[in-house]
Amino acid sequence: MCVIVPVVLGSANARVGFPAAIAVLRAGRSAMDAAVAAVRCVEDNPEDHGVGTGGIPNVLGQVELDASVMDGRTLAAGAVAAVKGYRHPIDIARKVMETTPHVMLVGAGAELFAERHGFELAELLTPESAAIWRERITGGAPTGSNLYADSYQMYMTVVRDWAKLLHDQILGTTNVIVRDAAGNIASAVSTSGWGFKWPGRVGDSPIIGAGNYADNRYGAAACTGRGEMAIRAASAYSIVRYMRDGVALEDALRRAMLDLRDLIDPFAERVNVMNAVAMDRDGKVGAISTASDTFYVFQTLDMPGPEEGSRGCVPLAAPAQASVVR
Repeated sequence: MCVIVPVVLGSANARVGFPAAIAVLRAGRSAMDAAVAAVRCVEDNPEDHGVGTGGIPNVLGQVELDASVMDGRTLAAGAVAAVKGYRHPIDIARKVMETTPHVMLVGAGAELFAERHGFELAELLTPESAAIWRERITGGAPTGSNLYADSYQMYMTVVRDWAKLLHDQILGTTNVIVRDAAGNIASAVSTSGWGFKWPGRVGDSPIIGAGNYADNRYGAAACTGRGEMAIRAASAYSIVRYMRDGVALEDALRRAMLDLRDLIDPFAERVNVMNAVAMDRDGKVGAISTASDTFYVFQTLDMPGPEEGSRGCVPLAAPAQASVVR
């Protein structure tokens, strides 16, 4: 008889949500319940400037949030993007999945949906994040009584210094993948996106197949980093698809990172970070990055707390070929 071992897997910043996820699993609840519980904790962490409350705002000083969930048993999915004023976009994404025939709602439509379903408005821009925004966009100059005054001019200032903005990138996302006692897999992703982004910019996090994908039959994957690359390469789906084709977890992760090398990308030298976590259908976990010395976290029910694992590394650029001495 095969014993199913429940497990929680996440990006490093998901650690704060693991106690909640483990408690959910110990109560016999679903993988989806556990994944969402973990992500909600990250969204509530004001010290994490890449997710939820305290996220770095867009160039106008507005915190815009993206999130998605996917149920590996049914392949149902829900997502929201460019949402302002709601603490837990992961909950809204799940509500989209469970109550509508749609997969994604964005902007004002997603906010109207959240309002009609009783989600409470909240201030997402913390004093610390506002200070980071002012320093980066205005050089610390006062903005007057209106935080968004002269916003167009602010953006044009950034455009003229686009290379520096890319160099000083602030990217952040949280990924959580859970397998429950029934063997069902669920994934959840949430982000405030690229710091100082153009308003309305959407990365991979809410895009099913790019930043998030789960299928009980093969496994699940989720991505962080520069989402534009994951969108173009369908990275989360690619990892699962490789496993579907019989490729082992570690090799599936590696192949997905190698796929990124085929992207023609003039910004790659400045913005060259992509990461992924993945779980196969048997609950084996792994992770990879284009950067070295990065890690992920995981925990089973019999572990006293989360443990760190080192991500494999596949640099975005292929190493230069050594010259041949003849």
